[in-house]
Amino acid sequence: MKKVRVRYAPSPTGLLHIGNARSALFNYLYARHFDGDFIVRIEDTDVARNVAGGEKSQLDYLSWLGLDWDESPEIGGAYGPYRQLERLELYTKYANELLEQGLAVKDYREDSDTFAIRFKVPEDTEYVFKDLVRGELRFQSKDVEDWIIMKDNGIPTYNFAVVIDDHLMEISHILRGEEHITNTPKQMMIYKAFRWDIPKFGHMTIIVNEQKKKLSKRDENVVQFISEYASMGYLPEAMFNFISLLGWSPKGNQEILSKEEIIAQFDPGRLSKAPAMFDKEKLAYVNSKYIKTLSHEELAKKSKPFLEEAEIKIKSEAWLLILVSIFQGRMTHIGEIVKLYQSFFHQDFHLSNEAHQFLVDNQSLKVLEAFHKNLESSDFSEEVIETLINKTGLDTQTKGKPLYMGLRISTTGDMHGPSLPVSLALLGREIVLNRLTKTMTKLRGEA
Repeated sequence: MKKVRVRYAPSPTGLLHIGNARSALFNYLYARHFDGDFIVRIEDTDVARNVAGGEKSQLDYLSWLGLDWDESPEIGGAYGPYRQLERLELYTKYANELLEQGLAVKDYREDSDTFAIRFKVPEDTEYVFKDLVRGELRFQSKDVEDWIIMKDNGIPTYNFAVVIDDHLMEISHILRGEEHITNTPKQMMIYKAFRWDIPKFGHMTIIVNEQKKKLSKRDENVVQFISEYASMGYLPEAMFNFISLLGWSPKGNQEILSKEEIIAQFDPGRLSKAPAMFDKEKLAYVNSKYIKTLSHEELAKKSKPFLEEAEIKIKSEAWLLILVSIFQGRMTHIGEIVKLYQSFFHQDFHLSNEAHQFLVDNQSLKVLEAFHKNLESSDFSEEVIETLINKTGLDTQTKGKPLYMGLRISTTGDMHGPSLPVSLALLGREIVLNRLTKTMTKLRGEA
């Protein structure tokens, strides 16, 4: 079997979009599953749209996602150069060959010596290929006009350059978005003109939003660039996992899979023929599952920059470890630590009607008074607080929900949450005593 060689060929015209990331990822998975080569090359001939740093940004965020490659502009390889602007002589050479064979013609500008080169589409020819995703597809040459392969400035058009590059780089399989289906017959014409082997094509379905509309870069309801997910604190392993599910399904019901498991399971036969929906809730779920696997030390390290940027004072490393341990089970992305912190430490402490009614129904005032007294002169560590909660229960002959939920409501404002001793230790003595006082005042009818 011929060695599998696949490529991802972005234009350096902007940031790495979720759709482009999926194309890169599926080609990467195909290469790694079949022990092949994954090549990154840059299609930079649209000079007017190229942006400074566009190439670096693409490569940086592919790497952030967990992709590695065997050949590229920055690491080289036996089939370079890997930027199209460095390959212009090659395109000119092959265009001239087509001119010499009478398979292309010069298309002069009016009143000018400059010319483009136009490929002559064969008459009465059918182009058939078996798509890896969609099965057999057919096109008629009569539906395609003679088309430009080289512009008059010496720059090749996409459909010409991509064939020259793919052939010379020995690309065996091409996985790309379905918008390229109509490009395929033009590319097949060039392969056949040179009597070259045609690679296997697979066209992935579009990605749609939750309204079933094609994902557009103008759609402000969906974050679409990988750099934005990185800056919000999504984990690269989770993004790798989630993107792999956009149009591909693993065997069985398990969807939280490591990179190694996804590579092992990747089968182009399981690529979907239906549009892939970008489900924001599913992404949040997948990322939260990965966050839960982090140690408190890892999560603290990743959370620290977000807290510092929000100018939240980190009292100590021990304090930070307690903070992340409380919120770890509630975070969908690490940047959410700021919102969770602000909600937890909010100065505008108030009780919902339901929470207040619980305190009234359970005659909680005596419990709060006893707990306040026990806390006033004690150490404020997690262990001591737990002891004092138990002591308060004995002092007031209270246990279960009336004890624990009563104290939670009166100190955090919440009816449910993480470990109460840990929460109170994190809040600190002053905030806890002030909130207890405020709650007791309200229950006494003095507010």
